[in-house]
Parts: sequence; structure tokens; C-alpha cells
Amino acid sequence: MRRHMVRLTQADKMGLSQPKGSRAVHVLRVSGGALIAGVLVWCGVTVTPAQAQDAPFITPSADTDVLYEVTSPTGDAVMKQRMRWQVSSLRQRLDPENSPVFMITSWPDHTLTVVDEGRKRESVMPAPSQGLTPPGKPAMTGTYARLGGSVVAGEQCTLWRTKDADGHSSDVCYTADGILLQVAQGGQITVRALTVSRTAQPDSVFAVPAGLKTEAPATP
Repeated sequence: MRRHMVRLTQADKMGLSQPKGSRAVHVLRVSGGALIAGVLVWCGVTVTPAQAQDAPFITPSADTDVLYEVTSPTGDAVMKQRMRWQVSSLRQRLDPENSPVFMITSWPDHTLTVVDEGRKRESVMPAPSQGLTPPGKPAMTGTYARLGGSVVAGEQCTLWRTKDADGHSSDVCYTADGILLQVAQGGQITVRALTVSRTAQPDSVFAVPAGLKTEAPATP
């Protein structure tokens, strides 16, 4: 599948994924007719350590609350998705707009939990990647070339051109503290931050509601 960083796929649902070789971001098919959703933060393909020296910070170094607008590669579908990140616990929550489903990824536990509040169900599965670039560290894998600077959602960011394992390029824009603000592929913006807030994220944001029935993860 062609993708890098945050790559939108369009079938009967819409979602995000990452390139082969990194898998720190994931694609999930959730039950109940909800959309596929993925994390909007980390990626890279295998390279030598020397190549990774001039690279962006790709994991937020502060608690973060970002609202993204995500557009399908064909431009015929647009959705919003909220991403919240707690740096002390290395946990992330994703809330697709107008959906009873949300996802919590815990990197220390290597788990991804899909919660469907509408159906009172939860599914727990291994996180798609065991690796995470620590906050405050540049990307340890990936090929990056600086393109310049930009402003997205009122935030300064550095533009980088990067390639996935299949050689397809994307232009990504990261803040100095590791927040992804924009992704463009083939000249089209597919992911764009609308609002960015660096506010403390309480543990309650990442808590799974009590009383849910556990079910096996849905398969594609």
C-alpha cells in the first residue's frame, strides 16, 4: 500500500496509516460502522544512523491536544479527528468526529484499545509497533530533507520531504517540539492541524469506561 507518515485510505471507511518499516502509526477497522482511524504522529523507514542525524522531532515533548482535518487522497472525503497526547505516560487518544468510537494507545504497555461507547464494547490488541522515538529526540529512522518553514494553525513548523519504503514521497511539517501539523502528498494536503493546544492531559482522558464488554478485534 502506498503511504508515508499519515496516509489516508478510502474504502467503505476512512483512516490513516504509515509506511512499511515503521508502523508506529496504525490502521484499525472498528466495528459498528465507525470509521478507520490512525495515529497522526510517528513514522519512518529503516535507514542508517547517520541519515537520522538531520531529522525532525516526531514525538511531542509536551502534553498536546490537536484537532486535525483529514482529506482522502482523491479529495472526496473529509473528516476531523482529535488527538490527545500525555508525555509522562506515553499514551495517546484519538477521537474521530461524530463517532462513538475512540482509541487509546499505550506505548509502555504495547497495547491499543478500541472503545465503542455506543455498543458498550472494547477491543484490546497489541500496538502495531513496539518502537517509539522518545520525546525530545530526532527521528531515529527515516530519510528527511529540509524544505523550509511554514505556519499551520498559527504554529511555526519545519517542512521535511520524506519517503516511504516504496519510494513515494510526502511533505510533512513538524513543530520544534515534535507536533505534526501537516502532511501533503502529490501536492495535495491530506492532513492539516486546525487547532493546537499544549495543555496538561489528565489521566481520566485515557481511562477506559467501566462496564464494557470485551470482544475480539475486528478484522479487515
